[in-house]
Amino acid sequence: MRGAGTASWRRSTGAPEVTIRWVQVDPLVMNGEPFCYGSRVTVRQLLEMRASGSTLARILGDHPELRTMGIAAAFCYAADHPERYAEFIEPDGALAGPGYTVEEAAGLPERYRRPGVVTRAPDPAA
Repeated sequence: MRGAGTASWRRSTGAPEVTIRWVQVDPLVMNGEPFCYGSRVTVRQLLEMRASGSTLARILGDHPELRTMGIAAAFCYAADHPERYAEFIEPDGALAGPGYTVEEAAGLPERYRRPGVVTRAPDPAA
């Protein structure tokens, strides 16, 4: 399957590894507000959607230009910049609203499977 994006395909063709910066910051785009690669959806907008109860499926349905990994990267970006997104961060450090389910996060790289940030915060009752 040509172009499948597998490591073996890249090695066999000599194609370079491509790393996407999922969260972009450009002073000339969206007034400098961090936004998701390939879209005009800002990190703040994603946090507002999440805080209002939107699930990953709902966000992807409303914004098909977004990618699962890009949304996870935006949530991690927000957690790494608490001074900018303090109103979306709970006292325990988790982001407000529903996160990814374990199943939705299964295909993400480890760095994007942060409990309470990307994935749903662990239930203290469990």
